[in-house]
Amino acid sequence: MLTILKRLLVGRPLATDEQEHQRISKVIALAVFSSDAISSTAYASEEILFVVALGASSLALGLHTLVPIACAVALLLAIVVTSYRQTIFAYPSGGGSYVVSRENLGEYPSLIAGASLLVDYVLTVAVSISAGVAAIISIPTFRSVADQRVTIGLVLIAIITVANLRGIKEAGRLFAVPTYIYISVLTLLVGLGLFRVFFGHISPVPFNPKNFEGARQFGGSLTLFLILKGFSSGAVALTGVEAISNGVPAFRRPESKNAGATMIWMGVILGTLFFGVSVLASHLKPYPSHAETVFSQLGRAVFGNGFLYVVLQFATAAILTLAANTAYADFPRLSSIIARDGYLPRQLANRGDRLVFSNGIIFLAVAAGGLLVAFGGLTNALIPLYAVGVFTSFTLSQWGMVRHHRRHRGKGWQRGVAINSVGAVATGLVLLIVAGTKFSSGAWVPIVIVPLIITLFVSIRHHYRRLEDSLAIEPEDVRPVPDNHTVVVLVGRVHRGVVMALQYARSLRPNHLVALYVSVDEEEQARIVEQWERFNFDVALEIYHSPYRELTGSVEKYLEDLDERWPGETVTVVIPEFVAGRLLSPTQLLHNQSAGALKLALLFRTRTVVTSVPYHVESKKPGR
Repeated sequence: MLTILKRLLVGRPLATDEQEHQRISKVIALAVFSSDAISSTAYASEEILFVVALGASSLALGLHTLVPIACAVALLLAIVVTSYRQTIFAYPSGGGSYVVSRENLGEYPSLIAGASLLVDYVLTVAVSISAGVAAIISIPTFRSVADQRVTIGLVLIAIITVANLRGIKEAGRLFAVPTYIYISVLTLLVGLGLFRVFFGHISPVPFNPKNFEGARQFGGSLTLFLILKGFSSGAVALTGVEAISNGVPAFRRPESKNAGATMIWMGVILGTLFFGVSVLASHLKPYPSHAETVFSQLGRAVFGNGFLYVVLQFATAAILTLAANTAYADFPRLSSIIARDGYLPRQLANRGDRLVFSNGIIFLAVAAGGLLVAFGGLTNALIPLYAVGVFTSFTLSQWGMVRHHRRHRGKGWQRGVAINSVGAVATGLVLLIVAGTKFSSGAWVPIVIVPLIITLFVSIRHHYRRLEDSLAIEPEDVRPVPDNHTVVVLVGRVHRGVVMALQYARSLRPNHLVALYVSVDEEEQARIVEQWERFNFDVALEIYHSPYRELTGSVEKYLEDLDERWPGETVTVVIPEFVAGRLLSPTQLLHNQSAGALKLALLFRTRTVVTSVPYHVESKKPGR
């Protein structure tokens, strides 16, 4: 049943030689790798207003500074896109900031970049899903389920997780349509709205002081600190820009050319729509509110409450939800690269039967779901945690590319140094602004979390190195060495399984062979001894009394006694087990599972081998 359910949800297994056919075109790649960046147009302007229009400031002051801040963010976007396009051609194997830092800056800068990106991708899922839910409950019909935002978010995470477990190509096809619908309807919103602003007539958003999160509509004071903090909130529009550089191997050949073209299109679409939304908002005067998003207010002002408004809201909810797909495409791929380098568990480097890194996908879903629950599904509560990791990886990547150009001195390397130097300085300054202005609002969390993740990386790498040193062999290690061997057959009852276990034990030709019975009841012990003598077994049966009725501890103590009796010998413990039905058969619950606990305990005992000898119980027809 589990296999059937898995196949229904995930699909048939894909052979390794089908991997080439799982590569995606530029059209699909734009939806897969750019949905996070493009979706930020739905909330980046709102996040700016949530800072510059609240507190000591006012809505009028916040709207007045919205366009200048958007200009600065758009300029920063152009710098970052140009810089990452160079990364795509320099490192077509993917890995983005992590690989660039590893190759050019050293171990610890690469670990900082890797940890920052992994944190960023978890936050991407949490922020995207929470923003998608906010868009859904902004629709009047669905405002009654506002209290269920966390539950709705978890359901959406489950759906997008299953979709990604089916494979990047299938997920891309599924998510491409909502992405392009969103781009189209948002282009219509901005174009029609600005046309009516400059050449026609359009009424501003009706102000409702009950829903306004701030204290003042006019007046107040807007300090430089608030402007910088607003800029740092708007800079979330750049989240996901690096995703294409991380996933270059997923593109059809030629990978770098196709990825570079997709990067340019993503930058043009994102920059144009984000700036357009900000200009439109400065004229229509929406206000920050938890009851209805700024995006929804703009949609109602331009489209009214008709069909296009509903399409906008559903398309917004879809793109915000599917923006998480960028993280699902990149988190597993990046974690597999880090795992291959030995800094994460090697299970994350394994592809599942659909040629995706299934373990990474599942881990991402669990982590993002936990974050969503912890912060109550509120987007603006998660945003302060978001940008620190993004701009840390941006900055390290740009400095790494500067080192790359200066080391390799390829064609046009001076221009590359100039572009990446400007990018490094710009993103570094933004990182300082974000960390400084939002430290008390939650930016301290990634600042603390990233070093902890790096410590975990180093611990895992140390474990693997120690394991490699322990397993390394020298020429003399492969020469046969005489070894004495003791075999212990465990006896719980006298049955066919014990006979098979004894036959197997004799075939090992040990130096010493004994049968062990752990006694917890004198009557049962007498019965076993009587049966042993009656069947005339030629193996000595030894009794170990267990006053506390414990099997595992008693066997361990008995083996310690054997070590003193026959020192230096390898001990093999043979466990006869009868198998009734299949693995998940309900009849398995009717049998004692003590053998599993014993195997686990003996696994950590030196010079000890544990072997199970299964005896398959065949059902007999009545009367036979």
